[in-house]
Amino acid sequence: MNYIENIFVCLAAPLLISVLCMRGKRRIILFLMGGMTSCLLSSYISTFLAEVQKADLVSASLEISPLVEEVMKLFPVLFYILIFEPNKEYASNSIMLTAVGFATFENVCFLTQNGAADLIHLTIRGFGTGAMHVVCGNIIAFGLLHLWDRDSLRAAGTLALLSVAVSYHAVFNILVSQNGVVSMIGYSIPVITTIFSLMVRKKLKNN
Repeated sequence: MNYIENIFVCLAAPLLISVLCMRGKRRIILFLMGGMTSCLLSSYISTFLAEVQKADLVSASLEISPLVEEVMKLFPVLFYILIFEPNKEYASNSIMLTAVGFATFENVCFLTQNGAADLIHLTIRGFGTGAMHVVCGNIIAFGLLHLWDRDSLRAAGTLALLSVAVSYHAVFNILVSQNGVVSMIGYSIPVITTIFSLMVRKKLKNN
């Protein structure tokens, strides 16, 4: 089935039209589309690697997908930084928008594949998965804000933080692949992490 491509076209078409019609804030739409495109490409690459390594669906989601997805989310932002050289705020916001676009497309594909009967589970998964991608985006954004100006730390620091994001993503996938309480804990961790990071950021601004 090519339902993923069909979903992508249906979501991307109005966004693309809005880019053509809007005079300002086009960057927001473009990075949302970049995140959606990264999600689509990640599914292709993960499937290919799973076939090469003869991995089953569970193994692929735990061992292959976290690395592929986090790397693919980073590519649009790296292209933007290297070509256009934006300021730190724009660079940080760009990876967050890419993460949101990625999570949105992933949730829509999950909804299409598994149905919409269980609203409670879909709500929990929607917030948990969305928060997870945002947290991983925040990890990379930290590197863009604090390490990108230092030549000695630029490559090594970005790679290290990418590794942290991949590990966080993998742990999330491991937990939510279980049943019952363990799964709920997995979905709640990114939400708690997001709330905690917002509280810390607010406290630092007040100081």
